[in-house]
Amino acid sequence: MPTLRVELFAGRTPEQKAQLATELTEACVRVLGGEPAGVDVVFYDIERHNWATAGKLWIESKSSTVEKS
Repeated sequence: MPTLRVELFAGRTPEQKAQLATELTEACVRVLGGEPAGVDVVFYDIERHNWATAGKLWIESKSSTVEKS
């Protein structure tokens, strides 16, 4: 079964991550088959100063208030 790598801006709560992990796991089992125990979800929290889009760091961007994941 799969290991899912989820990269997010830092700041999501453990509850949000738990809910997302549940939903992703359910989707994998529904689409791919297998058991929930076979699905791993790994979260990577990335600070805005470590993420750039179109050559601009998100911490500098006017769009920095818009969440991107």
